[in-house]
Amino acid sequence: MMKWYRALRGLSGAAHRALPGRHAVLHRCSFSTSAAARKDFFQDLENQFKAFREKATAAMPGSDWSPIQVTKGLPPERADIVIVGGGVMGWSVAYWLKRKERVRDGVRVLVVEKDPTYSQASSVLSCGGIRQQFSLKENILLSLASADFMKNINDHLAVVNEDPVDLQFNHSGYLFLASQDEAHIMEENYVTQRDLGAKVTLLSPTQVKERFPWINTDGVVLASYGLENEGWFDPWTLLNAFRCKAMSMGVYQCFGEVTGFRCSSQKAETMDGDPVNIKRIKYVDVRMPNSLEYQPVECAVVVNAAGASSGKIADMLGIGQGPKQTMAGIPLPVEPRKRYVYVVHCPDGPGLECPFLVDYSGFYVRREGLGGNYITGMSPEETEEPDVTNLEVDHEYFHHKVWPVLCHRAPPFQCLKVSGAWAGYYDYNTFDQNAIVGMHPLVNNMFFATGFSGHGLQQSPAIGRAVAELILDGGFQTIDLSAFDFKRILYQEPILERNIV
Repeated sequence: MMKWYRALRGLSGAAHRALPGRHAVLHRCSFSTSAAARKDFFQDLENQFKAFREKATAAMPGSDWSPIQVTKGLPPERADIVIVGGGVMGWSVAYWLKRKERVRDGVRVLVVEKDPTYSQASSVLSCGGIRQQFSLKENILLSLASADFMKNINDHLAVVNEDPVDLQFNHSGYLFLASQDEAHIMEENYVTQRDLGAKVTLLSPTQVKERFPWINTDGVVLASYGLENEGWFDPWTLLNAFRCKAMSMGVYQCFGEVTGFRCSSQKAETMDGDPVNIKRIKYVDVRMPNSLEYQPVECAVVVNAAGASSGKIADMLGIGQGPKQTMAGIPLPVEPRKRYVYVVHCPDGPGLECPFLVDYSGFYVRREGLGGNYITGMSPEETEEPDVTNLEVDHEYFHHKVWPVLCHRAPPFQCLKVSGAWAGYYDYNTFDQNAIVGMHPLVNNMFFATGFSGHGLQQSPAIGRAVAELILDGGFQTIDLSAFDFKRILYQEPILERNIV
């Protein structure tokens, strides 16, 4: 060591510590005597010093730098909050967590998404609609808050030196048609919607015909039409805007699949004296795409925002695998349900006069762009649910189920051509088709944001804020969503939404 010290004592302390490959450097010092060679050497040495100083600065407590080479794409080894699911819901939660953090970089948030291409993401395969015409107070308030967020989106999601966010928000209301059997429900919903501030009006069949002469009003007794804050927008733009803003605020992104959890546990008893096992997640195992390599991520909180896959994520924790009729035996009631969306070209269609029409028979149709294109679809009966192992489209379903009722209600669509189609998944809550938001009682650091059954995209801005409030504030601050807690499933107390599309 003394020989090394004497040989290098002319260098600074930092140079001495940073100098890699000392034998090679001394060799070059002994034999490179020209001025040009010495200049190149010291320039190279200074570059190495600069790089080391940058790493040394980053290696202060709390930094991410490590002398061990980390495989590109692997998640960090530690995160305060791991969000499983990088769809619009997951990124909304991530954004609001960073927005609410009290100290810059005080909350380390990681979003894990298994589909790097988003080719099967429910967020981008939806119809992109937003409405306030629900029956439940919570759903109405969530969509009102989300509509306000979207109308002022650049106040929230603008990123410095990037183009402004353009959601392509088409402000054209939903038009719900009701038969004799549904008219009284529509009237009750209307009162609730108006009381909460939604701008909605009721129309008689004559008023519908005056406003939309292309609609056949046979069988229609009443209609409900949204005047403000309703329409449709580009889903991918919203997802990407949340993602870009959250990452600019310091959120970590990882493309990988969650394959398991490592938990601690302790024994407890219910108020009835039944033994239960309380778990706490310590690590989330994340496997890289097309690889056997995985990374355990130590964490304090996990958010299950995996959409149609959220039931599978819950299964990994043993949720629902306990004895029947016990708390541990009740699963997360969320499963994938496939829905078809058909793109049709109809030159003689209603054009700009087309709202987001929802008929009491179950079909919907709305305009898509300005070139005579429309998108339409219809939820199947419970006994006709399609296979969810793939996203193939059943074109016969359009011809046998959708087209007949579409033509009856809107005769201009008798002459059309199907120009495209796709399928996407609902995160379908089989219990009551409503959101599940909150912590699981037997896994005390897992929060759910799932089960939206088709209206998650439109409510994602408000849901993300609500989940962030639960985690960082300990309770809901803006909209009380306690009715959506997992406990209602334990107590078998469904809250039913009467305006499901």
